[in-house]
Amino acid sequence: MMLDELGPTSATNWTTSYTDLPNYYITFYDEANNRYVNTTNPSNITQVYQSFILPWWRQVLWTVLFAGMVVVATVGNLVVIWIVLANKRMRSVTNYFLVNLSVADAMVSTLNVTFNFTYMLYSDWPFGHFYCKFCQFIAVLSISASVFTLMAISIDRYVAIMSPLQPRLGKRATLGIAAAIWAGSCIISSPNMIYFTTEVDLLPDGTTRRVCFPDWPDGITTESQLEYEYNVTYMVLTYFLPIISMTYTYAKVGVKLWGSKAIGECTQRQLDNVKSKRRVVKMMIVVVVIFAVCWLPFHVYFVVTSYYPNVVNYPYIQEIYLGIYWLAMSNSMYNPIIYCWMNSKFRRGFKQFFWCCGAMDAGLSRRRGFAQDRLDRSMRSLSPSRKNGTSTIRISLHSTYNNPLMSST
Repeated sequence: MMLDELGPTSATNWTTSYTDLPNYYITFYDEANNRYVNTTNPSNITQVYQSFILPWWRQVLWTVLFAGMVVVATVGNLVVIWIVLANKRMRSVTNYFLVNLSVADAMVSTLNVTFNFTYMLYSDWPFGHFYCKFCQFIAVLSISASVFTLMAISIDRYVAIMSPLQPRLGKRATLGIAAAIWAGSCIISSPNMIYFTTEVDLLPDGTTRRVCFPDWPDGITTESQLEYEYNVTYMVLTYFLPIISMTYTYAKVGVKLWGSKAIGECTQRQLDNVKSKRRVVKMMIVVVVIFAVCWLPFHVYFVVTSYYPNVVNYPYIQEIYLGIYWLAMSNSMYNPIIYCWMNSKFRRGFKQFFWCCGAMDAGLSRRRGFAQDRLDRSMRSLSPSRKNGTSTIRISLHSTYNNPLMSST
């Protein structure tokens, strides 16, 4: 799927001749008068392409929106990776999958979004032939890996809660599933590496531009049946099937955790265990809902343009697509925010990271206060015969001061 495939920016739409058509509709942007102009006058046949150079203030607005999204997504996902890998108590099966998800989200924000946005904003691809292929390959690869990882998490939660006596996944099995996710995503993304290419177009005004587009064996991007079938298959595999699967698993888990009642008395440990599972499931349900909302307009856009190609001639289609593309790509920045908001361990991990970077005001004093609170609780938990054991207190202070994630959720 061509993630930057804004219909009117494809090479063919800039060079198509309308001399054989009785009626045609042309849209271009008049920079002198700051307005879009539509015409069917044959005398204006030299203006057969749509100028996608936005006014400077709108370019600045979109640049700020995309730059903010890229920074938040990249930093947030890298911090999530650091939190899990740097703290042994965080290395659970679910968190390993979250690391896999964060790797995919960080890849799409750093290796794809900035380049595609630049291409969509200026209708020119200055990054070379290889990166045209690689950029689109990375886009589909990372998005596929993200959604398959979400599916893996939902299935793992389903098995853990619905069949608690069944052995849990080990580290090797988890890494094997992650490797299979990336391998499958590479296969799905491979057509982009094969068929994407670059070309230099000569425009009617004498200027040139470089385009990055898919050159399918059976025709151009707007007429290829192979591309249409690929886009539909991609949409089914990476959106509808995962959404259906995750809706089913989390619905069953929700009924189990919130709808059923235990027979007899429950210990406090059992109640805490149920509450912990509920928190994780609620967090993942929010992640899945956000994913569904962010990606739905993107998939709908390509379905609509496949059946109604003239939609791409709409005067404001560039900004409509920029908004749809921003919403889809912004999904990569929401997950770290959700983890920080709904999981106390991740929240403490983010605080620890910003303390280490010196990015929080009064971070040192707050950190000492955090450690002191832990020390006070440790003191209260000691028996009278051990309150004078300075070595015990010193160990408690050291482990808490350097690793806030060691405390319970």
